[in-house]
Amino acid sequence: MTTDSTPQTPATGAPKPPLTLRDYEAMGIEMIKGIGPKRATSLRKADIHSVLDLLRYYPRRYIDRTKEAAIRDLREGEEGMVLGKVTSVDLRRIRGNRTMVNVKVSDGTGTLAVTFFNQPWRAKQLYEGLPVVLFGKVEVYRNSLQMSSPIVDLIGDQTGKIVPVYPQSEKAKIASADVARWVGETLRRSVDRTIADPLPDWVRREQKFIGRHDATFAIHQPETMADVAQARRRLVFDELFAIQLELVQQQRIRQQTEVGVDHEATGTLTGQMVDGLGFDLTGAQERVIDEIIADMHDNHPMHRLLQGDVGAGKTLVALYGLLAAVEGGFQGALMAPTEVLAEQHAIGVKKLLDGLTVEDKMSMFPTRPLKVELLSNGVPTADRKRILAQTQSGEVDILIGTHALIYDSVQFFNLGMVVIDEQHRFGVEQRAVLRAKAQGDKEPDVLVMTATPIPRTAAMTVYGDLDVSILDELPPGRTPIVTHHAAGEMEEHAMWEEVKAEVAAGRQAYVVCPLIDASDKIEARSATETHDELTSGVLYGLKVALLHGRMTSAEKEEVMADFRDGKTEVLVATTVIEVGVDVPNATIMVILDAGRFGIAQLHQLRGRVGRGQHASSCWLVGETTTTDGEARIEALVNSTDGFELAEIDLELRGEGTIMGDRQKGQNDLRLANLARDRDTVVLAREVAVKMIDEADPALSLLLDDSAVILGKEDTEYLRKS
Repeated sequence: MTTDSTPQTPATGAPKPPLTLRDYEAMGIEMIKGIGPKRATSLRKADIHSVLDLLRYYPRRYIDRTKEAAIRDLREGEEGMVLGKVTSVDLRRIRGNRTMVNVKVSDGTGTLAVTFFNQPWRAKQLYEGLPVVLFGKVEVYRNSLQMSSPIVDLIGDQTGKIVPVYPQSEKAKIASADVARWVGETLRRSVDRTIADPLPDWVRREQKFIGRHDATFAIHQPETMADVAQARRRLVFDELFAIQLELVQQQRIRQQTEVGVDHEATGTLTGQMVDGLGFDLTGAQERVIDEIIADMHDNHPMHRLLQGDVGAGKTLVALYGLLAAVEGGFQGALMAPTEVLAEQHAIGVKKLLDGLTVEDKMSMFPTRPLKVELLSNGVPTADRKRILAQTQSGEVDILIGTHALIYDSVQFFNLGMVVIDEQHRFGVEQRAVLRAKAQGDKEPDVLVMTATPIPRTAAMTVYGDLDVSILDELPPGRTPIVTHHAAGEMEEHAMWEEVKAEVAAGRQAYVVCPLIDASDKIEARSATETHDELTSGVLYGLKVALLHGRMTSAEKEEVMADFRDGKTEVLVATTVIEVGVDVPNATIMVILDAGRFGIAQLHQLRGRVGRGQHASSCWLVGETTTTDGEARIEALVNSTDGFELAEIDLELRGEGTIMGDRQKGQNDLRLANLARDRDTVVLAREVAVKMIDEADPALSLLLDDSAVILGKEDTEYLRKS
């Protein structure tokens, strides 16, 4: 099994070297026996383009035939997995032009009735004598065991104690039995050459890792489940190590090549701001400020991630950095993902910096007021032209805006500090464009912020090339938020009574809906309908306003201004208020159809209350229909710690797509899981740092190996981000 790219040994008759991942990548899947052009086209739909992709198409579970569940052992109400043979198949038409396929499966210990509704293709897929694995919830009907629409895996006549079950795709026409056969053929043809292992011996010895050759064979053709565990441990390390090696390498390259802005922060403006706050900074804020200022004095540009829970005071810390840049004669930029948030930032920053002055180099006067401007699509044309001109001339000290900041028309005089709020809402390219607006060959300092706490292992993986600062302390005076779950009419009645009581006491409320308008396809409450129902029903007589993303900038601005000024008592909104909105007088939040939101989003929404001196509450409304949904709501009711909730979210939901925003399915890690493999993430980081900093002899091989594991697209993403 060779290609032109396979290394050849000069000596005649000498053994050929082991096959590298690069070699496998160069082999098209048509090289495998049984895969013709038609099959190859189907496999490409499942992202299997090469023999390497096939080898890294790992089993999703295994059937341990030494502990095989028998049909007679299945219990009603429990989920079960059994291996048996199809004994009969019957396709029927039922009312409404629907179909029902009834299948009988037997394993010698009993018979299981299986029903599929509106899946007529099952009648062709399943036939008498076919070995199948079924996984589903067991029910009893007329004293017989049955499953309705279980997961079906076709494993063929595979033998052995442990049978791998591969991800299947009806669309790509991939069955587990086919994959097992193709992988088996690949492994058989790899025996003589073996699979190369670039990982140095010292790492394998220290960590007691098995070799890559043995790991690859054991993950696909294990003798025991212990073999699977050993193989998975090694291959998970390889996957996470590839990411860390690329991130650490890019970090070192940047440190060696990029030149930062020379900041000479004097402390005059920052000192005045802090003195005028009327409260003390938290210890966490002081610690993070020290980290940021140290970065700004360094000759390398700052690349720092600022994490903080809702209300931890991230904006104040970021503003301190922006002011430090202004002290040295530079401009600062703050980019926010929405107009509502940008407007909120502008109002807050102008209020905090009111009265501060800077040196005026453009007129006869020695000083002028420090100038903060807002730039978004909602700014009138005349104001926009003035702001653009003053930004280019250096008269604007801090420019706050949405993605409008990255337009070509925006030119800075001397940009020295960039803050990107809720940075996960912006693409890599958008962040790079704003950073590139600095003059000359010096890079501005960059601080990216997120109010969505990220578990440590996820942060090390997604933001592994950034320095991370964490605000893990809330300012004094923040009132705890009590969270309730309203799952029925009685609880909802109590909830609306509490809303009315809070308004009667002079305070305000949010009501959040998942949709703007009613939908025939989605069963969820809409903001427009809810607004109409509340104003004519349970909240009749109160001043209720509506806010959503389809309103014009001017309309949104007016609605938020009225709510901030207390003219509106209840604000019915979509998630447009999710981040940054700060109205201290708002003390109660109602989130309708809460089961439709994730933990992080619910925590962000809840953080809009509890920002003043009064006790606050949040009501999560609606019944949960899934186990995960129940767990999410329970977590929110029991905890207000964003970092704790982030860990729970990672456990429940998985890491999702970590390499950018491309649609790659639920997870773009092949085998690793950031929740389950926390220790391996840390280990991979440590080994990567040691190898690069000590210039390990195997480094060039490992970097090439990692590039193959990541693929071109993900490698480029990590290098750009």
